[in-house]
Amino acid sequence: MSHRLEQINELIRHELNRLILTEIDFPKNCLVTIISINTSKDLRHAKVLISVLPAFYTKKVLAKLAVNAGHLQYLLNQRLSMRPLPRLAFRIDETEKKAAAIEELLDRIKKNG
Repeated sequence: MSHRLEQINELIRHELNRLILTEIDFPKNCLVTIISINTSKDLRHAKVLISVLPAFYTKKVLAKLAVNAGHLQYLLNQRLSMRPLPRLAFRIDETEKKAAAIEELLDRIKKNG
């Protein structure tokens, strides 16, 4: 990934974090964290990977983000002077879940082997 793309990802992550904290009301005792932003090379799309704790709020959080995506996009357009500003797509970061599954498989192998 180019240095410029990394800077753009970090800038979007920083501004989007601020907007999510101030503009969206998530369920009580719910923690939403932006893990990373993956912007396409043509700067048209950005995949926003988020983590939700506790996990049973995941569907509610994704639904709330989907409903508010246009508003977040509009506010982000006002804050950032880059053109084009990537279209945001929110996704759940599955890295931790996959790591836990691998860890469980390794534990089973140790017990059976």
